[in-house]
Amino acid sequence: MAAKRLLSNSFSDQADEPKEKRTRPTPSFTSVIGEAVMDKCLSTALEPILRRVVHEEVERSLRARIRSFSRSPSLRIQAPQPSTLKLIFPKALTVPIFTGGKIVDEESNQLRVLLVDTRGNQTVLFPSPFKVDIVVLDGDFPLDGRNWSNEEFDRYIVKERTGKRPLLAGELVVTVRDGVGLIENIEFTDNSSWIRSRKFRIGAKVAGGSCQGVQIREAVTEAFVVKDHRGELYKKHHPPTLGDEVWRLEKIGKDGVFHKRLASEGVHTVQDFLKMWVVDHAKLRTILGPAMSEKMWNVTVKHAKTCVMGNKHYVFRGPDYKVLLTPICQLVNAEINGSIYTTHNLSDINRAYLENLVRKAYANWCSLEEIEGISDEIGLLTQGDHPNHQQPMVGSSQYKVYMTDRLIEGYIQNEMQANREISPIYFNTSSENGVRQKMFPSNSDDDLTSPKSFITWG
Repeated sequence: MAAKRLLSNSFSDQADEPKEKRTRPTPSFTSVIGEAVMDKCLSTALEPILRRVVHEEVERSLRARIRSFSRSPSLRIQAPQPSTLKLIFPKALTVPIFTGGKIVDEESNQLRVLLVDTRGNQTVLFPSPFKVDIVVLDGDFPLDGRNWSNEEFDRYIVKERTGKRPLLAGELVVTVRDGVGLIENIEFTDNSSWIRSRKFRIGAKVAGGSCQGVQIREAVTEAFVVKDHRGELYKKHHPPTLGDEVWRLEKIGKDGVFHKRLASEGVHTVQDFLKMWVVDHAKLRTILGPAMSEKMWNVTVKHAKTCVMGNKHYVFRGPDYKVLLTPICQLVNAEINGSIYTTHNLSDINRAYLENLVRKAYANWCSLEEIEGISDEIGLLTQGDHPNHQQPMVGSSQYKVYMTDRLIEGYIQNEMQANREISPIYFNTSSENGVRQKMFPSNSDDDLTSPKSFITWG
């Protein structure tokens, strides 16, 4: 009976269950809205709390991680080190610099830029060639030995004035090979007077796209003034050099009448002028003509005779003779049939023969042998209006060349002899090898421009 009651109760419960579900009340619209509002208020209230908790946990985790990095040297972040490579200009520039003039170094050679290591200033052989831009910088660029940034360098780059040509003309992109780059034919087109510092610098920086990933510091020269050329192209040289164009002499204007007349006769340089003056001064005077007064002629010749002679000599050879000449065709000595002749021991026949050889040497000047550095075989010119007034020429360190009014014979053994006081007439001395020294004074301004011969004799 008990089993029947349990079984009947079980079926009774199962039969009542769906009935209870069917009778559960449906939530009203108001109750649903209320529950949503309650949930939103709760999340709004909890959000800042949760954010703070999360932030604190993240910070604590990061601090712990950083401490672990600091304990491990291999995991520390290293600060970037400045590059030890830099570009330099090894030599200073020749100053003053003029617009339109070629920029060269202090030894008159083309500029160079080198890649060096700052730890020893040794030239660095970079694995491959790279390009370098040549730019103009303001003279106020702070060249104080510190490491400047690329951006700071670029801020000081100077561009041309409005309506002007590029400030720097020529080969402005240079290739650096084996640590050396040659800068050729660059010149300024404008002076530096229009910027505040009134000075420029030249800079060299690695071109964009070159040496990617490698930091190389820029090269910067010292500050300098660039002057307007204007009359510089026509400036006379004091003293002139043998290679100067003949219009560098006083009273001969560039592209003027005298310049054109001389050029038509093959007289292009100061050396050409002096050679003709020594060998055939009458022809030289005729070329210039009556338009050049005697006063102008004297000024021109006097200026020419201040020329820097240097230490070159020229040898004219033949089957049985050898003649040694100065750069302006003056006879120093001659060897004829094995006998050596100097200008003080010639007979009349010897003189005529040697004069003919010198004229032949003049006519065949381009074929003469050029030699340098003969300190004991020097022909001397004369210079000055007074016999006791001697002006040394800038020449070889082995000897000095002098010019007064006439040719001088003999040899100068050293500077002590060269600087002896000159007698009003002449002086004779004997050197260690017995060679006489004779010097003739100037008697008038006429002697200054009328050499009696390119050979002197006693």
